[in-house]
Amino acid sequence: MLGRFLEISIHAPDLLESIGFYESLGLSEAVAGDIWQHGYGVLTDGSVTLGLHDYAFPSPALVWVRPRLAEFGRELEANGNSLEFIKTGDEQFNELGLLDPDGQMITLVEARTFSPPSTPPPPPAAGYFSEYRYPVRCLDDAIAFWESMGFVATDVTDPPSARAALTSDGIDLCLYESARREPPCLVFTTADMADTQALLTQRGLEPASSEDQVLAVPCLALQAPEGTAIHIVHETL
Repeated sequence: MLGRFLEISIHAPDLLESIGFYESLGLSEAVAGDIWQHGYGVLTDGSVTLGLHDYAFPSPALVWVRPRLAEFGRELEANGNSLEFIKTGDEQFNELGLLDPDGQMITLVEARTFSPPSTPPPPPAAGYFSEYRYPVRCLDDAIAFWESMGFVATDVTDPPSARAALTSDGIDLCLYESARREPPCLVFTTADMADTQALLTQRGLEPASSEDQVLAVPCLALQAPEGTAIHIVHETL
């Protein structure tokens, strides 16, 4: 319903430092377009794209490309959704934003803002992106919202560890019920945790051996220069 998934947009005040960090994780740069007037870098592992922006906005934001954006904005409002902003017109790049029940920013734009790599990126050192995860106050309300946007809820667990996986063609979400307002987390999976830790250490990163509290499994935890939380867990078949 939202359109074609484009990127996870992240505010990166020091754009070059953040780009270098994600390249050390093994993500590859894509060619950014000239749509934005601010600094913009794009990195991908072939399954997800991160758009790094050096201007301030509610970050991270989940971004989709949607044609006939002004018309779709009216449709969203008619269905009871309140828009945070809408910029449409012949003389500007059209975009709009809305929030989910827990304040996650959703942005829709009229066209792509980068060109994907012409060949598949090499396997990243950190493993492949698995899910975008964040806490919600009421899991049922969050599921209802995202299902209305075209996602499908799977693997729903009951309290006290209530969580749900929501899948779509472009990105998978993991929502977990919590009274604490932890920041969103990018979750990657790897086939060999020890090899991944050694490789990232060789590249100058410092992955900490930790526990993923949502999955209750060991993880490698990192924080990007702009503050984005990253967990790397062992892939499951």
